[in-house]
Amino acid sequence: MEQKIIHIGADHAGFQLKEHLKKYLQKKGLSVKDWGAYKVVKTDDYPDYAKKVAKAVQKEGLGILVCGSAEGICIAANKIKKIRAVPVWNTKLAKLSRQHNDANILCLSGWQLTRKKAEKIALTWIKTPFSGEARHKRRIQKIRRMEWK
Repeated sequence: MEQKIIHIGADHAGFQLKEHLKKYLQKKGLSVKDWGAYKVVKTDDYPDYAKKVAKAVQKEGLGILVCGSAEGICIAANKIKKIRAVPVWNTKLAKLSRQHNDANILCLSGWQLTRKKAEKIALTWIKTPFSGEARHKRRIQKIRRMEWK
């Protein structure tokens, strides 16, 4: 597996799953940078962690974000230029999001996914390369042209 830094972050609703995934990915030999939360604070806001991880991913690596639903943190991350964040619920979608969309941030639900399922999704997503097919490159270029300047 190509060594990439994995930037990870979560709000209070995703904190436990983030902590678990961080340790799991480190045991798999991956370099993981934790952008918080560093403790459970029920009043924290997922956009803060989405922004930190997305800004880091703009520079290098891939990202994983976790909130309660996976949806809010995904919306927030996608506001950052060059980010293609996706909420993923199974390994098939994990593969497709990397192969077809070159997704660079994986968003997971802290409420709905078991640790084992999240492990499988995250590892599949990280291991899967972008296909590089012309049709997918063309579509990603169209998305880039739509981004706010």
